[in-house]
Amino acid sequence: MFTIPLYKEQFSKERALLLRSDDFEVHAFQYNSGVHALEIKNSQGHLVVLPFMGQMIWDAEFLDTNLCMKNMFSEPKQAKTIVETYGCFAFHAGMIRMGCPTPQDDHVLHGEMPCASMDSVWLEVSPNKVVIKGSYEYVMGFGDHYLATPSVHLEKDSSLFDIQMSVKNLASVNMPLQYMCHINAAYFENAVMTQNLPDEAFALRESVPAHVQPTQQWLAYNESLKTSAPLAVLEQPEMHDPEVVYCLDDISRFTERAVFKMDIGGKHLVTEFNTNEFNSATRWILCNGDQQVAAYVIPATCRPEGFLAAKEKGTLIYLAPNEERCFHVRTGITQ
Repeated sequence: MFTIPLYKEQFSKERALLLRSDDFEVHAFQYNSGVHALEIKNSQGHLVVLPFMGQMIWDAEFLDTNLCMKNMFSEPKQAKTIVETYGCFAFHAGMIRMGCPTPQDDHVLHGEMPCASMDSVWLEVSPNKVVIKGSYEYVMGFGDHYLATPSVHLEKDSSLFDIQMSVKNLASVNMPLQYMCHINAAYFENAVMTQNLPDEAFALRESVPAHVQPTQQWLAYNESLKTSAPLAVLEQPEMHDPEVVYCLDDISRFTERAVFKMDIGGKHLVTEFNTNEFNSATRWILCNGDQQVAAYVIPATCRPEGFLAAKEKGTLIYLAPNEERCFHVRTGITQ
């Protein structure tokens, strides 16, 4: 394995080839918005990662299938909060705050990590794998202090890839931790969603966040979902505006490794994770003229209802001084 450090000066409007082998190509470029991007290709498709902006995965396409939600953004925008550039395939939500804030919360939607300005970025290259890594030190006077190290791993000839995050508390006091690997999968009409968890693991979200404007038709539909099996087939797109959201709590009681799939006819979107790392998950379905997303599973440490709700429910994780937690999600598509 060898390491290639990356610097913003290497990224321009002209695509620059950083690496080529029999199994991989890596290009650096810059969007018109000025956002730096890295495209990693193998024989099955490609990823576009924003290495210096929260290391979000802006685009993912494998097996000739675009895996990313439909959105209003033609390119990523310079942003400090995720809602200003909400068009990516996946982002890191957290770390000391996560979710939709209530009026009483003191944080923005999904916290400080999604658009964090990374301190350093590098590639780790081996014959069978390309990994992009970054580090981000969050430090606030009279506040929290941690080191986040996200990474994306793509193996040769694979249409699956790994998203990882490690976070270490650098402060001398305990640190609250909320983390969600926010995967925004595409909406495929008539797709079928399955998982190795029972229906009882799913609970329809009862609260209505401020950004959701319910209609009478939607309220009636949502009410009907409370007494039916979890939504499994995307056959009524007109009923998925506003969003339909399920929460899954304490899922480690059902399985150690959660496996979720979305069958789109001969191909399967897949997401797998260890429930000892992620003991909660969310299913988020939305379909309208501007945004279409079937996030069949979003792994998390708690529900995405904001910091105060997690504190009340006792689902906050606390890291002791110098304690480190690591999270690993495998996702992508198979035939």
